[in-house]
Amino acid sequence: MTLFALTALLGAGSAERAAAQSTAALKARCQQLIAYYDRYGVGRSTNSDGRRNHTRIGAEIDCSRGLCAEGIATMENLLRAKKFTPPPPGPDEPEDNV
Repeated sequence: MTLFALTALLGAGSAERAAAQSTAALKARCQQLIAYYDRYGVGRSTNSDGRRNHTRIGAEIDCSRGLCAEGIATMENLLRAKKFTPPPPGPDEPEDNV
């Protein structure tokens, strides 16, 4: 095996790993936004649709089908429409001060 072929093989492997990590990060972000909406976007008022919100359901379907960028954009727009600021990306969970 030549040095060029070995470099190309290693490069392809690292590109695949980077794409898998990127996809995992997008899925995590999508789930983060959905969980945030489920927690804070649900109210006890009569006009709260919570988890039954069709836009939220569509975003969850997009994310499960691998269309994470679309699902993220949809959830961010939904949160803004409900007067929420979307949380920053990351593994941070909201803290409960009980």
